[in-house]
Amino acid sequence: MQNPNGTILQLYHAGRLAAALRAFESLPSSSPASAAAAPAPLTAATYAALVSACSRLRSLPQGRRVHRHLVASSSSSPDAQLAGNTVLGNHLITMYGRCAAPDSARQVFDEMPARNPVSWASVIAAHVQNGRAGDALGLFSSMLRSGTAADQFALGSAVRACTELGDVGTGRQVHAHALKSERGSDLIVQNALVTMYSKNGLVDDGFMLFERIKDKDLISWGSIIAGFAQQGFEMEALQVFREMIVEGSHHPNEFHFGSAFRACGAVGSWEYGEQIHGLSIKYRLDRDLYAGCSLSDMYARCKNLDSARVAFYRIEAPDLVSWNSIVNAYSVEGLLSEALVLFSEMRDSGLRPDGITVRGLLCACVGRDALYHGRLIHSCLVKLGLDGDVSVCNSLLSMYARCSDLPSAMDVFHEIKDQDVVTWNSILTACAQHNHPEEVLKLFSLLNKSEPSLDRISLNNVLSASAELGYFEMVKQVHAYAFKAGLVDDRMLSNTLIDTYAKCGSLDDAMRLFEIMGNNRDVFSWSSLIVGYAQFGYAKEALDSFSRMRSLGIRPNHVTFIGVLTACSRVGFVNEGCYYYSIMEPEYGIVPTREHCSCIVDLLARAGKLTEAANFIDQMPFEPDIIMWKTLLAASKMHNDMEMGKRAAEGILNIDPSHSAAYVLLCNIYAASGNWNEFARLKKAMRTSGVKKSPGKSWVKLKGELKVFIVEDRSHPESEEIYAMLELIGMEMIKAGYVPKHSWKHAIVDHIDSDLFNEEMLAEYG
Repeated sequence: MQNPNGTILQLYHAGRLAAALRAFESLPSSSPASAAAAPAPLTAATYAALVSACSRLRSLPQGRRVHRHLVASSSSSPDAQLAGNTVLGNHLITMYGRCAAPDSARQVFDEMPARNPVSWASVIAAHVQNGRAGDALGLFSSMLRSGTAADQFALGSAVRACTELGDVGTGRQVHAHALKSERGSDLIVQNALVTMYSKNGLVDDGFMLFERIKDKDLISWGSIIAGFAQQGFEMEALQVFREMIVEGSHHPNEFHFGSAFRACGAVGSWEYGEQIHGLSIKYRLDRDLYAGCSLSDMYARCKNLDSARVAFYRIEAPDLVSWNSIVNAYSVEGLLSEALVLFSEMRDSGLRPDGITVRGLLCACVGRDALYHGRLIHSCLVKLGLDGDVSVCNSLLSMYARCSDLPSAMDVFHEIKDQDVVTWNSILTACAQHNHPEEVLKLFSLLNKSEPSLDRISLNNVLSASAELGYFEMVKQVHAYAFKAGLVDDRMLSNTLIDTYAKCGSLDDAMRLFEIMGNNRDVFSWSSLIVGYAQFGYAKEALDSFSRMRSLGIRPNHVTFIGVLTACSRVGFVNEGCYYYSIMEPEYGIVPTREHCSCIVDLLARAGKLTEAANFIDQMPFEPDIIMWKTLLAASKMHNDMEMGKRAAEGILNIDPSHSAAYVLLCNIYAASGNWNEFARLKKAMRTSGVKKSPGKSWVKLKGELKVFIVEDRSHPESEEIYAMLELIGMEMIKAGYVPKHSWKHAIVDHIDSDLFNEEMLAEYG
């Protein structure tokens, strides 16, 4: 090639960038060792064209080759000191910035013997483009200290750096500098400022600046539309988009349509979305990757999955982000089968699923019926090597919990190497939801030792389990940890602590924490204290707290009234309870719920007003639940009212024919009244229908370990020794003269029909 400069420049100016680079690489002088033997040395213009070609093609390896060739050729080139040429240096900085090599850009900049404003602007932009916003602002500050005047490109890059950092304060300073240097009206700077203000929540400032721009371009319109859409001003975004169309000077591109579609999806406006969809077809952008993905997502957010799928299939070359969007759209709606079909199509297209894909599919697995598919997804993610991703494993753990497979959830939990707070919260929540409070407390003991940054979700789960087990010592540990971790001022956690202390019977601790909260108390704080007092029969304290709360102007909620009514019920304040019930709706707008009605039934039944309680049940605006009937049944036993007991038991059994408590309580009523034939008939009916009393359960903490015991359970590893000890204790009791309170066997033998009980049934009560 006799004239490489002419050939390379001709190819470059013709837009044949790759061909220009191939011509360069075919030169014998393309290696540094033989650079001096080149038939015709390359000129600065040729090098600038080659560097620019690498920049536009984002080809870092070729860019580095051109750079090395330039350095090696500089000593023998007719253009002396090519390597120190400021213009070439600026081109190299820009190339390295666009090829994601900001360190190389900075090295070129630092080695330049002479810099101009373009040099500074280029190196600042190189850092902003590659996520080095802090370094970019540092360079901008150095430029100003050096006395170099910032041009519109440097100012624009500095503003973009402030946008990335969310540093509006520094951004305002850059804005002020731009105005002072008379660059404030430059379009590049104005567009960057509109974006900065809009993205950082100052949409009004951004819009004010946008309106002052005289010659708006596509970036101006796109910046404010995107800003409105991202900050929750969707209708404003659509209005500005419409103004842009009406104004007619600029045709919207895929990014304008993307923002408009996102705005429609956020407000669920299918009608607006269809109109903009039609407009995107007019501009032939509905098949564009970015606009098409946003369009599909808009339809999905509007619950129109058929249109979402049609829009997705019209995208010419959907990427992984697009596939994830449509797969997640079906997963969110619980359409697991359809999501799996799309997942299979995505894999057939040659794309490799990532963690987002798998997490979306796992979210669709809910209930035991989905467990099979959940296991298949589990196998798939292991094959894909995603089982080391903590976020994926957390979703997998939650999937097993939602599918009621707690053992598998525990297995996943123990296999996660880098457990985070989300992992612990997931397993603690799973154990709590599956009624395994003892597991929650065991896990908390491990968590407290291994994880230094628990959050209030973890602690609330542990407190819930502690309340269920009445585990006072654990509550104290949680409270101490919350104090140590700086979470004690969290109002929600403090309210939960008050509630848990009260449920564990430590009203002094509950009251002490309540007083410490001071002005941080809210209606939930007061309600927790009032309910705690009520549960333990401190009616006066509960009602005094209620009066104090009202005097401070805090409006009670429905939980507050449950506490007040419970307090009245526990001490027989019938008139007071009925009064508070009567003022709930007129004074506070609280419509009585089943819980409130249950409290009134309990209030009347405990006071022996069984007829009034039954009449109240009959007059309620909704059907009574089991709790109300059980309340009436228990009161019937207490007051030995067999007829009311029968009615209450029938009410329970109509709702749940297998409810053992109803049978047991009614049996006790018959036994207490001496009606042994009815007693025996009911016991026989229980045996025939297979109804069994739920076994009792108890627990004790021994040497730091929680031990759980169930009636007639032999699963405990020391069960033989335990039952042997119980036998010894029983024998010692008999020797000491202990006699059971009721001798059921003799009573039954003396008073019932022999046909109603056989020997096997009789032995149960012997």
